[in-house]
Amino acid sequence: MCYGKCARCIGHSLVWLAVLCIVANILLYFPNGETKYASENNLSRYVWFFGGIAGGGLLMFLPAIVFMMLEEEEDCCGCCGHDNCGKRCAMFSSIFAAFIGLLASGYCVTVASLGLGEGPWCLDSLGQWNYTFANTNGQYLMDSSTWSQCKEPKHIVEWNVTLFSLLLAFGGIEFIFCLIQIINGLLGGICGYCCSRQQVRTCEKMPPGQNHKLPLFHCNLYMYLYYCKTLYCVSYSSYSTFINVYKDRRSNMISVFEHPFQCLNLANQLFF
Repeated sequence: MCYGKCARCIGHSLVWLAVLCIVANILLYFPNGETKYASENNLSRYVWFFGGIAGGGLLMFLPAIVFMMLEEEEDCCGCCGHDNCGKRCAMFSSIFAAFIGLLASGYCVTVASLGLGEGPWCLDSLGQWNYTFANTNGQYLMDSSTWSQCKEPKHIVEWNVTLFSLLLAFGGIEFIFCLIQIINGLLGGICGYCCSRQQVRTCEKMPPGQNHKLPLFHCNLYMYLYYCKTLYCVSYSSYSTFINVYKDRRSNMISVFEHPFQCLNLANQLFF
């Protein structure tokens, strides 16, 4: 069994699922194609949690790219003159990317489940904006006759149920794929990467002391460090911005863009 080809297939599938999650989450901001509800903040609170954009979307690109890189034909000879060593390292390193995918897809599934359970934020028959189905414990999903209680936006219940259900399904499939890759990475690292006999015979043994290229392993390691740096920068910037807003709510101009550059310089010193 070629574990690299399996990982590549999973990576391509995750890319398409991530794109679908982003699209579904964006559509939640525009019920019936209208933008006024987003500008007036008359949307479900879980729409703003970015479950599909961040969780099932952008973060999922990281493991997907790592998985697709495992099928590269370079470095069949491995590292330090040992056949298949570099591929084994790459397969083991993909397990960490799969764990990131598990967390990201799990976040998407959690947000989508909470959004379905609470129901949409809508204008009821009394003319008040509230979560009409919040106290039904999700029972409204089984009784479509009650959906007419939401007067505005029109068909908001159908809109939210459809898109949150899609996010739940896409996130669940991503979770399963990442779980499969964890098993695939373990088997590929222990049993050895699938490499054709012709490639193995043509591998040249390099004398000790010479440099050996490890494009897959080094690239994966660099991606993990860059991901940690980016995550640190985003967290630091968000925290700094929140503190500034909290301290001076009346300020019209908040310096938001200076923090990421300061953070990037600090992160470069820490990681590189």
